[in-house]
Amino acid sequence: MDYEFDTLQIDIAGSVLTATINNPPVNVMTTPLYMDLVNFTSQVEQDDRIKVVVFDSADPDFFIAHFDVEAILQFPVDSPAEKSMEMSDFHLMCERVRTMPKATIVKMAGRAGGGGNEFASSCDMRFGLRGKTMINQMEVALGILPGGTGTQRLPRLVGRGRAMEICLGSDDIDAETAEAWGYLNRIFDTREDLDRFVDDLAQRISVWPAKAIALCKTSINNAEMPWEAGLLEEAYLFQQTLRTDGAQQNMRKAMAMGLQTRDGELRMGELCREFGEAD
Repeated sequence: MDYEFDTLQIDIAGSVLTATINNPPVNVMTTPLYMDLVNFTSQVEQDDRIKVVVFDSADPDFFIAHFDVEAILQFPVDSPAEKSMEMSDFHLMCERVRTMPKATIVKMAGRAGGGGNEFASSCDMRFGLRGKTMINQMEVALGILPGGTGTQRLPRLVGRGRAMEICLGSDDIDAETAEAWGYLNRIFDTREDLDRFVDDLAQRISVWPAKAIALCKTSINNAEMPWEAGLLEEAYLFQQTLRTDGAQQNMRKAMAMGLQTRDGELRMGELCREFGEAD
């Protein structure tokens, strides 16, 4: 499967794919970038070689600035607003990174605003840079509202009150605040530390069985279900993973390499990587 896009640079190392956004001058989500993201997410979702997708930016100051306001001004407004019964293409793109059977990770070393922030917030994990990372939903200041998942995604990530502050305030939220609110998983002092941690995490995840990654992600997403329904789904998905070759092989390798021994249990993180990488 080949990946060729004008605004995305694609690099594949093993089962980890890195998509670097490059749309000068400030990574505005213009129509070409938007269409590249739509097509890329549709393509990578079906690529069984890939277990982890990392989104990065070639611009040190911007992840994605926001959706192109010039394009929004061209949206038709001559007739009354109509309620669609289907999600928009933008919603579907964001849902793909949230639900695809792969881990999706954002290296957010700069600013993410508007639709760029909505896209990033749809991914599984976000990591930032102290003193550099900023998020902003400026839509209400422009007279509109975040229409690309923001009003639904942010309350689930940071809570209703903080989502109101982000969206109604239209102000910059710095890395330290975003981490404290749970929007960012972690923040780092240097770009080198950010890259080192995320690259290691992506590589680590990539050695686990693909089915376990996919079904664990599905089960975590099911946390939005009612409690009992989520637990029933969790038990069902566990039963599915148990029946895979990857589970049977990895559990046996783990036992042979020290699982349930004192030494093995005291260094579980290292042991997981060792049996994950073992042939």
